[in-house]
Amino acid sequence: MKKRFFMIVIALLIVLISLSCSKKTTEPEVKKVATPSFTPPGGRYTSSQTVTMQSTTLGVTIVYTTDGTEPNSSSQVYSNPINVNSSTTIKAKAFRDGLYDSATASATYTIGATPPPADFVFVQGGTFHNGTSNVTLSSFYIDKYEVTQASYQAVMWANPSYFSGNPNRPVERVSWFKAIEYCNRGSMQEGLTPCYTYNDGTDHGTNPDNWPSGWNTNNNNHTNVSCNWTANGYRLPTEMEWMFAAKGGNQSQGYTYSGSYDVNAVAWYAGNNNPWGTKDVGLKDPNELGTFDMSGNVLEWCWDIWGTYPSGNQSNPTGPASGSGRVGRGGSWAGHGNYCAVSYRGADGATFADVNVGFRVVRVSL
Repeated sequence: MKKRFFMIVIALLIVLISLSCSKKTTEPEVKKVATPSFTPPGGRYTSSQTVTMQSTTLGVTIVYTTDGTEPNSSSQVYSNPINVNSSTTIKAKAFRDGLYDSATASATYTIGATPPPADFVFVQGGTFHNGTSNVTLSSFYIDKYEVTQASYQAVMWANPSYFSGNPNRPVERVSWFKAIEYCNRGSMQEGLTPCYTYNDGTDHGTNPDNWPSGWNTNNNNHTNVSCNWTANGYRLPTEMEWMFAAKGGNQSQGYTYSGSYDVNAVAWYAGNNNPWGTKDVGLKDPNELGTFDMSGNVLEWCWDIWGTYPSGNQSNPTGPASGSGRVGRGGSWAGHGNYCAVSYRGADGATFADVNVGFRVVRVSL
């Protein structure tokens, strides 16, 4: 009997010990304050910005600094939007009793124009006659040179040129669609705002990686591309921007070709191109603005859809809203000299690509 009682006691002790060991101690959970966010986000802006801060955790106190130092409990308390009118880094942190402090949020605002690359020239806005009417243009930047094989390769990781292996020659066999893609990809690489959006009824945004398969294989798709004319990224010149720059802008001397009455001084074309093919950019004389090869070497795509010029005065025209072809300007190494005149116009479908077709790019003046 005693032995049986002893065994029962031992069993009970084992159960109690097991229950005691399996019991979990629940510690009170202390949460962390959500990291503050900024509106608008940090980035490059052309004018002053009014910045607000918020945390998704209710009842917090946000403190911040504008000198790049780490914020703490003695830093400036956020109560009203901050006006940022010069390049500034804002750091912020949020606190609330009973919760862990938030992580530090940081945003840098760069205020001012994005400087163009060194090989761009400034084209002061002005008014000129295009042969039909007066056209007034705002200022812009234009590349001195046609896009080279090296530049195209660096952005597109491909070189479609027939005359490949010559990095300083203009890239050719580039369709209008591919020129558009180059502009957006080049803008993205440099942290600029891309100009072009593709919308076929669905907005596919500005990143060509998100554009639908076959977007650039059908000429009819060219009207699905739209342009943000205030974006600071690369884009094709409008036909009137191209013509104004080729004429020499406000410094124009009225030459037949871009920079001269003598086509041989400024252009590679069929009459002086031996051996045949493209030539390195910038070998001929520049025009009044300092741009090269706007006559000859390769035909240059413009943004505009082909159409007759309107008869009335125009301001910053961007061409017709519909049509079958896109404008090309400037003549080429394979054409007659008269095709190199700044007044000569041509057009092809957006998928067209040939050994004498390239492009140059512009940027808005901020």
